[in-house]
Amino acid sequence: MLQSRFFICSLLVVLAVLSRLLPHPPNFSPLMAIALFGGVYFTKKRDSLWVPLLAWFISDIFLGFHSLQPVIYTLVILMVVAGWKLKENLRPISILGYSLGGSVVFFIITNFFVWLTSGMYELTGSGFIECYTMALPFFQNTLLGDLCFNFILFGTMFELERRKVLLPVKNLNT
Repeated sequence: MLQSRFFICSLLVVLAVLSRLLPHPPNFSPLMAIALFGGVYFTKKRDSLWVPLLAWFISDIFLGFHSLQPVIYTLVILMVVAGWKLKENLRPISILGYSLGGSVVFFIITNFFVWLTSGMYELTGSGFIECYTMALPFFQNTLLGDLCFNFILFGTMFELERRKVLLPVKNLNT
């Protein structure tokens, strides 16, 4: 029996976001996985943008806001757009590539803004290098989190499609 794609996708996003409220290593987060997943699996582009952003915003209400939120939400939007592109060639190796690429882009951009705005590092070449060096332990958690959550989210959808609970994304007119 076919289920509502919007309902299933929204439920998976909400469950992933709720994982933020559980104890976890720093930066081990579903953020970029939710965005990539939303870009691929929500049939309406509008939904692929607002559902992950709203879910993320609600969890931030409980966890707190910080000065880099606009940068992070912009990266979420960019990852949703990457999901739109991924949908054209949805294969496990492509998901892996987008996941790794998203982790790298997130690391580069967020740490640039930490260096630029936090006051923790001198605005010099050595301060720049120090910022990125200090962020490396967090990068491994970002990579692991993105890979883990992408595996769970995309794996769940592949299985639901295989079991004919949902139509495969390639059969949708989007």
